[in-house]
Amino acid sequence: MATKLDRRQELLRAARAVFSEKGYHEAKIDDIVALAKVAKGTYYLYFRDKRAIFAELVDGLFTRLGGAILHVDPQADVESQIKHNIRAIVAVLLDDPALTSILLSYSAGLDPAFVDQVRSFHQSVKQLLAGSLTEGQRLGMVATGDPALYATFTIGALKEILFENALGKHPRPREEIVTALFDVLRRGYLRTTAGATDRPTHAEPTPAQPAGLAELALAAEPTAKEAASAAKKAAAKKTAAKAKSPASRPTKRAAASAARPASGTATKPPASATTQVAAALPAPSSATKRRLH
Repeated sequence: MATKLDRRQELLRAARAVFSEKGYHEAKIDDIVALAKVAKGTYYLYFRDKRAIFAELVDGLFTRLGGAILHVDPQADVESQIKHNIRAIVAVLLDDPALTSILLSYSAGLDPAFVDQVRSFHQSVKQLLAGSLTEGQRLGMVATGDPALYATFTIGALKEILFENALGKHPRPREEIVTALFDVLRRGYLRTTAGATDRPTHAEPTPAQPAGLAELALAAEPTAKEAASAAKKAAAKKTAAKAKSPASRPTKRAAASAARPASGTATKPPASATTQVAAALPAPSSATKRRLH
């Protein structure tokens, strides 16, 4: 005889199958109880309405997602641990394609309560991932930035590829999805080595940045010895320039003027050699003068 727990699980399995076939909006409670082979009254012993059984399916999916994410040990192989987490998340979602498709392809406005339920699921997943990214930043495995924004980018990429995989005729292998998503994250915010700097994977060489004002001031400030030498050279150049200046050289007229005596002073012509000899001899006496005459 089936227990209450067994009956509940039967109804949940039936609801998942009906939602997968008809979608949430087209599914009816009559379809669920018919597939579960129970009376309609039995259904209401466990669930209030269709939205209640859908909410329980969503809660179960979220619980499995939370259990799939393991704590990453920065002392161990970080890359393999992160790939394990991605692989586990992909497995949880792809193992329940019906519910995943409903959650990823809902149309707003058809049922406000249903839309709120789906949005609540998305918000819960975002908070779960943002919390993991915040811890990764603390351990140096995630680049600095807004972890909530990183979580939104990641969920958006995962949502699109899983939705295509769930609806496509040729789904991609799971490991291909895991590897591709990991490569995208590694080239983005993910750091597979704890404590790695926030450099792009393929960083271009950056030009040298100009020094700050303080560095420029220190570089331009001369030492005391240099200042003294510069002052000495400047003084020597100034003296040399002054000596070469036309104003500092006497003109020909000024030289001639300096050679002439001052006005009113008589000048004598230079004495001849004979005159100089005669001046050197003693003057003749009076007797000598009479004899000569």
